[in-house]
Amino acid sequence: MTDKSQNPRARDLGLPFSGITGPNNAITDVAGVRVGFITLTDAAINLRSGVTAIVPREDQNNPTPVWAGQYSLNGNGEMTGTHWINDAGYFVGPICITNTHSVGMVHHGATRWMIDRYQDYFKNEHAWAMPVVAETYDGVLNDINTQHVTSDHAIQALNSASPGPVEEGSVGGGNGMICYEFKGGTGTSSRQIEIGGEIYTIAALVQANHGIRPWLNILGKSVGKLMTEDRLQEQETGSIIVILATDAPLSGLSLRQLAKRAAIGIGRGGSPGGNSSGDIFLAFSTANAGPVPQKDTALVSRVELNNEFLDPLYLAAVESIEESVINALVAGEDVETFKPSGKVCRAIDLKHLERLFK
Repeated sequence: MTDKSQNPRARDLGLPFSGITGPNNAITDVAGVRVGFITLTDAAINLRSGVTAIVPREDQNNPTPVWAGQYSLNGNGEMTGTHWINDAGYFVGPICITNTHSVGMVHHGATRWMIDRYQDYFKNEHAWAMPVVAETYDGVLNDINTQHVTSDHAIQALNSASPGPVEEGSVGGGNGMICYEFKGGTGTSSRQIEIGGEIYTIAALVQANHGIRPWLNILGKSVGKLMTEDRLQEQETGSIIVILATDAPLSGLSLRQLAKRAAIGIGRGGSPGGNSSGDIFLAFSTANAGPVPQKDTALVSRVELNNEFLDPLYLAAVESIEESVINALVAGEDVETFKPSGKVCRAIDLKHLERLFK
């Protein structure tokens, strides 16, 4: 993963975000979570796509569930494995994000990666792999119908996953994405909070490909109405995937409640969740590590936070998602469009943005 720590992020422009971040202000601030990318760009064949990989745990050769909850604000999109997550409250393995027409290839690669990672489990048990693969549409900047993303690319992204600073903007699955008609893509942010005398981390990673310009609000300012040049569309046709990670001990039900708050996080940016937008959210917790239920005892015990104390966690989730989207915008660069050709998807004007908040 490339360290882009020298490039400005939204906070570097003086935007007055609330809350205390982790050391990287990224999803990797949750201990054990790693992020990797494979970014595919070739202007000669109109290729601008890739795969983003999130590995929730250090569980080589030892498949370990992460407790999870899922919520769809608007379902015009795909996130595999969610039927089981909604029933069981957990999943095993990685999360990958790519473009709409590459879900199958990435799922195939993520499945192979799991079979290789948990060799003994798959060899000796009647084990099944159900990785989470989500998507947003990059067909404006990428020739999506050529399906250049392969299963090997998913494996490469997963194998590259590492802790530390996370690259943003046109990387991985975010490479071909547009947000509020500016160049969008991958963004991340984190918060640290105290509940019951303990410090917990909550963090988000987004693949931001949603919204139209007039909707855009940044920290309460109607930025989209002040930056009207080089618009690309009149109606929303994009989506956003939000992944929330935390080390707070939560039940599957509490994590579903947490995932719901992603709707408020993206709503702060101005999006109402358009009809053509796939606004799909997943929250997971790395707490309460243990064996897969098939290998566990009949009676299990877990520690869980009382729902009556979760309001600070909800607020931190909303704040980290809001900042993640803006970080994705700030990391953008000008890119020529593929369909229709002849236009340019502009990066948000950082100097203008900085002036608005001075």
